[in-house]
Amino acid sequence: MNHSVDNSFVKDATKRFLYYKKLGDQTLERLQEADLHRQPDTESNSIAVIIQHLHGNMMSRWTNFLTEDGEKEWRRRDEEFEENLPASKEKLLQLWEEGWQCLLAALQQLQPEQLHQSITIRGESMPAYDAVLRQLAHYPYHIGQIVYLGRFFLSKEWQSLSIPKTQGSSEAFTAELKSAQQKKHP
Repeated sequence: MNHSVDNSFVKDATKRFLYYKKLGDQTLERLQEADLHRQPDTESNSIAVIIQHLHGNMMSRWTNFLTEDGEKEWRRRDEEFEENLPASKEKLLQLWEEGWQCLLAALQQLQPEQLHQSITIRGESMPAYDAVLRQLAHYPYHIGQIVYLGRFFLSKEWQSLSIPKTQGSSEAFTAELKSAQQKKHP
């Protein structure tokens, strides 16, 4: 057991989760309510459905994270993929925030020595740190879908969340990062 890694793991995982939440937040604030319910085709999920799924997953996985199976009996996963929850943007954003608050509260309570504790998800046993990594792979997958749909719906009105898609943007971005680092650590 590497105590140095264990001590920074929760902090670093939280930082990564917050980064992906920010990408979702920035996309959601740009969209109109109708955009949240649009589907590129009948087989694709709307952003509203993705939010419903993330909410259900976060509430199930992070409620009593260390003591109960991450797939709760009260969760209705199949229903998360039907657009049947509150239609308003306000209600969807409430679900979004509630899921994230559940996740962040569980991480805040997680102690480094608990990272190697065995937990279960759908009866599968794994160390707590692996369950955190599992969700750190799952949520960005869906947030990428939200960002992609937002960009698709807004088209030319879309403003990049990272490095703009124009000639020289990568070099300018890297130079700006290096300059900021030099100011921090002269």
